[in-house]
Amino acid sequence: MGKRQSIELEGIRHSAPIPMAAKVGNFLFSSPINGKDPKTYEMPPDPESQAENIFKNIRTVLASAGGTTEDIAHMTVFLKDIAYREQVNKPWLEMFPDEHNRPARHAIVDDLRGGQLIQCEIIAVLG
Repeated sequence: MGKRQSIELEGIRHSAPIPMAAKVGNFLFSSPINGKDPKTYEMPPDPESQAENIFKNIRTVLASAGGTTEDIAHMTVFLKDIAYREQVNKPWLEMFPDEHNRPARHAIVDDLRGGQLIQCEIIAVLG
């Protein structure tokens, strides 16, 4: 096996030939993590459900790479509409309740496709 390991997840795979994440040493870099429900393979139509699914999918990506949410150093959130930031803040605060122990985060408004209202990317240092 090479230096880099691709991380794939059933139910939320990309249609493009890219992995869900790449692990290099103890670093994990995700591709866009979307709000698809991994059980139904469907994209919910509302931002609340998409945000909840994204944070569940983040946990799954990390677990697949041998990490936890404590390993996240940075998260970039892409929003179809800046108003959806509030829907992201709810699961964000549940995942990171301690204001002194949160990763860096940046939100960007983007023209997301395929019914996506929100997506994110993470960088984590595992271990």
